[in-house]
Amino acid sequence: MNHTPTPTSETTLKTITALTASGLVTPEDAAGLAPVAARYATAVTPAMAKLASDPRIARQFVPDVRELVTLPEERADPIGDAAHSPVKGIVHRYPDRVLLMPTLACAVYCRFCFRRETVGGAGGLTAGELTAALDYIRTTPAIWEVILTGGDPLVLAPRKIEEIIASLDATPHVRTIRIHSRVPVAAPERIDGALIGALRATGKAVYVGVHCNTAAELTPEAVAACARLVDAGIPLLAQTVLLKGVNDTVEDLDALFRALVAARIKPYYLHQLDYAPGTSHFRVPLAQGQALVGALRGRLSGIAHPTYILDIPGGAGKVPAASASPEGDGTYIVRDPQGTAHSYPPSPL
Repeated sequence: MNHTPTPTSETTLKTITALTASGLVTPEDAAGLAPVAARYATAVTPAMAKLASDPRIARQFVPDVRELVTLPEERADPIGDAAHSPVKGIVHRYPDRVLLMPTLACAVYCRFCFRRETVGGAGGLTAGELTAALDYIRTTPAIWEVILTGGDPLVLAPRKIEEIIASLDATPHVRTIRIHSRVPVAAPERIDGALIGALRATGKAVYVGVHCNTAAELTPEAVAACARLVDAGIPLLAQTVLLKGVNDTVEDLDALFRALVAARIKPYYLHQLDYAPGTSHFRVPLAQGQALVGALRGRLSGIAHPTYILDIPGGAGKVPAASASPEGDGTYIVRDPQGTAHSYPPSPL
C-alpha cells in the first residue's frame, strides 16, 4: 500500500470502513480487504494507529490481501494447542506449567497471530468453564506456573483479573503467574492503578510478558506504562516475533533489544513465525534468522539477548531455533524436549 496514513481517531479501529476513514487503508484497497476482515479479526488501537505512518507498524496490524493465501504447510492450530487441552481454556503441554486462556479478545489483532483462527470478538470462557479450568489447576499438583494468555488477559476488567489471581493465589502448588499481553504497548492507558492492584493481589511471583516487535512501539506512553508495572514490583519480560519487513535486520533487532533493556524489560523469546494460515508473507527463512541472531552476538550486552525459539508444528513443544539442522531438501530436523526428531518445513526464500 503506497500511501501515508494520517489517522486521527481516538477509538479502536475495527472495520475496513474505519481503517479507510482514518487513512490506514486506501479507498482503492478497501473492497479487496473485505474478505480478509470477514475471516480474521481486526482492531487497531489509537496508540498503534498514531504510529502507522511507519510501515513496520502498519504491516503488523492493517489487513493485507495476502492473508487469503494459505500454503500447504500452514495449519489452523500450528502449535497443537488442541492436542494438549484437557479442559476448555487450558493447554497443558509441559508437566509443570499450563496456559490459562480466559478470553479470546485482544486490544489489537496481529496479522501474523498463530491463534488467528480462534481469537476475536467477545469469545472466551463462561463462568462455569473458567471454574472448571481453575479446578483443573487446583487438582493438578505438578503445576508450578500458570501462564495467562488467550486472547489478551489484560483486556479483562480489573475485577475479573483479580478474581482469577485470587484463585491462583489460593492454590498452594502454583508458585508463579505469568501474563502475556500486548496491552502495555498497544493500549498503555489501561495500565492504571486498578489493573496494577489486581495483578498485585497475590503472594505469588507475578511476571508480565510484553509482546513488542519494534523499538518504535516503545513510545513514551508505553515506556511509562511499563515503568508503572516495574515500579509496582512486577518484573517484565519481552516476546518478539521475527517478521519479514518488520524487524528482519540486525539494526532493527539491535535497536529493539536495547530499547527494551533501557525500559527495564528483559528480552525473553525471539519467535520464529509459526505456520498459521495466511502468514507466509511475514515468514523469515530459518537460516536467515539464525544468521541474524549470530550477528547480534558480541554486538549486544548479554542481558539484551533473547532465546531464538521455534514451536515444533503439531504440539511437540518449543526448542531453540539454533539447534535446527538443515536437510538437503530445504527442510530442517529439530528435536523435541524428549529427543524425538521432527521435520520442520522449509521457509520461503
